[in-house]
Amino acid sequence: MRILLQRVERAEVTVGGETVSAIGPGLCVFLGVGKGDSEKDASFLADKLLNLRIFPDESGKFDRSVTDIAGELLVVSQFTLYGDYRKGRRPSMTDAAAPEEADRLYRDFVDRLNVPGGPRVCTGTFQAHMKVSLVNDGPVTFLIDSAESRKKTAGNRAILGTKNI
Repeated sequence: MRILLQRVERAEVTVGGETVSAIGPGLCVFLGVGKGDSEKDASFLADKLLNLRIFPDESGKFDRSVTDIAGELLVVSQFTLYGDYRKGRRPSMTDAAAPEEADRLYRDFVDRLNVPGGPRVCTGTFQAHMKVSLVNDGPVTFLIDSAESRKKTAGNRAILGTKNI
């Protein structure tokens, strides 16, 4: 699973000219579900999202999470996060999960965000043509891929050309 998150002052989703969700300060989260993703990926990303310290403290350092600031979350499904644009001029979406599986894991991810004392969670409409408006705060934007959590540290060092000492 992949999330593209943006720290926002406000964000909203409209479908067919009607506002379906709106939030104030917090995070707008675009979620893509890939083939082979599972509840384990949803759990990893939900925990990371709720605890990622990307809001400033009194000294301006990133030291507060969306939970710490009592912020809100807007989660929007976005299968294009799995678009492969390396060949040709039209991105291939073959790495995205099938709609039924993506919807199931999207709902699982959202359920994991709904924790007691946690942020208010709003969503877009799965598989709808949505218009998303937001005011990015910073701008602060991160892309997090749950597959990265499965890579072994030693393998990462090897890729970087460093040695275990």
